[in-house]
Amino acid sequence: MIDAVTVIGTLAAVASVTSFLPQAWKIIRTRDVEGLSPYMYALTVSAFALWLTFGVLKNEWALMVPNALCLVAATFILMMIVLPKPNRDQVADVLDPAVES
Repeated sequence: MIDAVTVIGTLAAVASVTSFLPQAWKIIRTRDVEGLSPYMYALTVSAFALWLTFGVLKNEWALMVPNALCLVAATFILMMIVLPKPNRDQVADVLDPAVES
């Protein structure tokens, strides 16, 4: 039987990972990053990298997996923020070719 701590940890991991997906998808669909702070996303990427490192050092998969996934999503968003618009459009076109920029 699964204990309450495992359920809470699993729900927290799922919420953390999925929290970045709507923003990433919106950037892909609209190619718009106006209003997003590169400094906030740089700090977020740093935090996830540190949490991932902590999880690796402690050999705790419950920290490693969600933080690795969040690191990828936050890094993608940061990359899209700092890329020049033509490059951002190219990346978005590859990921969602149905949308014309």
